[in-house]
Amino acid sequence: MRVALLLCFLAAPALAEEPPATPRAQGEGVSLMEEGMKLVMRGMMQEMQPALDEMGKALEEAGPALKGLGEEIGPRLRQLITMIDDIRNYDAPIMLPNGDILIRRNAPLPPKMGPQAAPEPGPNGEIEL
Repeated sequence: MRVALLLCFLAAPALAEEPPATPRAQGEGVSLMEEGMKLVMRGMMQEMQPALDEMGKALEEAGPALKGLGEEIGPRLRQLITMIDDIRNYDAPIMLPNGDILIRRNAPLPPKMGPQAAPEPGPNGEIEL
């Protein structure tokens, strides 16, 4: 009888444990997450709508001015791009106290002309430049 009582006490903690929870179906958890995200996004859009409307009005008003600016700057920007062969050859711009902006080249400029023949010395050994 003592053995039976001992076995009951040993088995009691195992019987007292809760059965493991059955995992939820994948679709149920995902759908709850989707619904939660939809609610969060709707709330954000409602809060942002006035600011977006104001920004749209400002862009409509600035549209003609920006178009004219692009037509004016476009040719000069293309001219600048033709002068710069590779942007990695230049250091970061520096603004001087007077407002001038310096963009220093950190790589030597390649020669534009091919190698010329060495000048021939004259009868007395002089070279004409």
